[in-house]
Amino acid sequence: MNEYINLTLENIDDEHICCAIGDKKHQAGVNSKKEWIKNKLKDGHVFRKLDARGKNFIEYEPIETAWVPISGKNYVYIYCLWVAGSFKGKGIAKELLEYAIKDSKKKGMSGICTLTSKKKKPFVGEKGFFLHYGFKVVDEIGDYELLALQFDKSATPKFNDNARNMKIENKDFTIYYSNECPYVEYEVQELSEYAKDKKIKINFIKIDTLEKAKNAPCVFNNWANFYKGEFVSNTILNANSFEKLVSK
Repeated sequence: MNEYINLTLENIDDEHICCAIGDKKHQAGVNSKKEWIKNKLKDGHVFRKLDARGKNFIEYEPIETAWVPISGKNYVYIYCLWVAGSFKGKGIAKELLEYAIKDSKKKGMSGICTLTSKKKKPFVGEKGFFLHYGFKVVDEIGDYELLALQFDKSATPKFNDNARNMKIENKDFTIYYSNECPYVEYEVQELSEYAKDKKIKINFIKIDTLEKAKNAPCVFNNWANFYKGEFVSNTILNANSFEKLVSK
């Protein structure tokens, strides 16, 4: 039987958070992510992971306090559901999602939702997996889709109007990011040093409050890239992937 752990204020300092296990260069990001979780626990944030050394977890919280430009009432938003490598095919993703659904119903929620895409993209959910469990597309922006599993007939969640812009006025390469993901801190530092060395302009806009997250100008889960005023991807970049992206 698979055993799981929910992070709490009492155990979070001693538990790994899956994404960047044993990767020293991302330790600062791990620390920032843990502090972010600590501050979000009071909002009903849940980080549940397999009790093993691997990338196997689900992370969710009420939509009203979730750091995404999505509005809804009495829904839960899944930030991430990740089962990696040799752990696949063992029913872990099924058990994690079923726990979240059961937990949401127990708390009297009206439904549960998550971000997916028509075409496979990094850092968003696998659409087919959620459809299998009865989730349905309730809103979309371009290739991105909001999927929801409704428990009652209350209003469905939707993307905020500001997220539909997918454009900004600044024409310089601009990155919106937050500490929702432990990888971002290192990549922001690397790209900052790269831009300074190459004498180019990259704007970094940190999403560090609920208000900023709800008012993001695009679909946002933890990172968003804009170039020449247009949204180009949600992929977390390093120096090499940045060069490839702007050379297209």
